[in-house]
Amino acid sequence: MIELLLFSLPHTLVMVVATGMAGAFLAADKHSTTSRALAVTLLSLGFGIFLNIGLTRGGTVMPSYAGWLSVTDGISIVAYLEWLLRVRKTLPARNFDTRGGDLMLRVGQTAGLLYVIESVIWPEIRVRDFLAAGSKGWDGLTGPGFWMFAGPVLFSSLMGLTSTSLLLRRRPDASERIRVLGFIAAAPFLIASFVLPVALGAVSVMIGLMVVLVGAVQYHVLQGERGQFLSRFLSPQVAEIVNSRGLKAAMQQAHVELSVVSCDLRGFTAFSMAHPSSRTIEVLRDYYNVVGKLVGEYGATIKDYAGDGILILVGAPLAVPDHARISLEIAERIRDEGRTLTRRWSTSRGKLGIGVGVASGFVTVGVIGSDSRLEYTAVGPAVNLASRLCEEARDQEILVAPRTAELCGRDDLKPRRIVEIKGFKDIDEVFQLRPV
Repeated sequence: MIELLLFSLPHTLVMVVATGMAGAFLAADKHSTTSRALAVTLLSLGFGIFLNIGLTRGGTVMPSYAGWLSVTDGISIVAYLEWLLRVRKTLPARNFDTRGGDLMLRVGQTAGLLYVIESVIWPEIRVRDFLAAGSKGWDGLTGPGFWMFAGPVLFSSLMGLTSTSLLLRRRPDASERIRVLGFIAAAPFLIASFVLPVALGAVSVMIGLMVVLVGAVQYHVLQGERGQFLSRFLSPQVAEIVNSRGLKAAMQQAHVELSVVSCDLRGFTAFSMAHPSSRTIEVLRDYYNVVGKLVGEYGATIKDYAGDGILILVGAPLAVPDHARISLEIAERIRDEGRTLTRRWSTSRGKLGIGVGVASGFVTVGVIGSDSRLEYTAVGPAVNLASRLCEEARDQEILVAPRTAELCGRDDLKPRRIVEIKGFKDIDEVFQLRPV
């Protein structure tokens, strides 16, 4: 037993490293089908090298179960080609015919299964003529017994390489491309580990795994940079749902009652015409930062930035039981912060102000969009009403819809007559919050 452990120690280390890398892929990217397939590849590869080289003593011992040890090799081949197939399926078809490349991968997987079948039927030939065949010199690599097993493995590799070349022509995702190239560079080292002398085989597979690791690190670095960049366009609440429950949960539509806060700057058009565009952008950046920060403090979600207008949802995608009260607190904070900011921005050539509208009601929320762009949205009368009230509000004024006034439980609301709200002819009176 001690002799076996000493003999297989390098390959035990290989198994540990491969298993650790597989676990890292699953932990860092557990929702990705491509990462799961790659993790299975690494896991089966590590165990396959340990079992086949360690338990057969590099081709010098043939236990009764030697043929079944090849199952791990077959899983590794099939999983690797399945990974490539799943990467191919993530790409837009455009005008490319993908059937040829996909068929190559399926044929390659069949060759991997053929290797397992041959190993089960003729285990002694595989142990004697294939495993660590390089230790016997050139003659060990030319015999029919060697090619009986090397043939299916090399054929699977050729199918994978050919299909990968077609894949790279279609310009896959940059991060996935790096991972694919890493595995292509590592493949010769991983395959050679089965036929090289035992000591060299362990070194060869470790080199291959390190090459894979370099590609994997670059993959996750790019994914992290991309996620960090995209998170600036996605509300923290939506990002949290995607992280904790997956994209499917974030995309589910729901019909909920919530409150909507709409605010925009008064006199912004005249201000932007009277000042350089760089100054206008500076004003918007300051305005967005202030509103974004205070909205985040209340757990609300900014649905839209549209020029000087900002639309805020209170109660979606995360439910807020007292959304009406919270929405009015947000409106007050926006008015108070906006008063300070607009005074600082205003000049003799353009005076700025801020108006706010708040409405509550049932709306449909969810993720909509095309194949190339997704957006979290809310559709319903309350959204439109908040925007209309914002348009009606004077500088530093907060107009509140009747439903919001009913829900919030505040006594500092003053009725305000409205001649007509476009699209809401049945509303002729709203409320003004704490006049200033």
